[in-house]
Amino acid sequence: MAGKEKPVLDIVHQNSIHVETIRKEQRYQKLHTEFSINPHRTSDFIDAFHKAHQEPTKKYAMPLTESHEIGWLSAPLIPSTRNDRRFHFSRISTDVTIHQEKALRASN
Repeated sequence: MAGKEKPVLDIVHQNSIHVETIRKEQRYQKLHTEFSINPHRTSDFIDAFHKAHQEPTKKYAMPLTESHEIGWLSAPLIPSTRNDRRFHFSRISTDVTIHQEKALRASN
């Protein structure tokens, strides 16, 4: 073989090549830290932003994951009113509760 043979590189040489490559990449790397909105597409951006921040029930017609299924239908099954005696219990005093309240007040 008349061609040049590649020298075998040890770990130190491989590491120095890697360090040099990283330095070259960092020298030419430019970070863009400023953000601006394209004025010609502002309404599209705002619509997408608002849609991304909606709750899943308003974004999708059906739940996408199993965790969405829990609590997907969050509306109450029965409309709540203050006159419904099944859910609102008013405080009723009887002779037993009146006696107990007087006994508790007297002991203090």
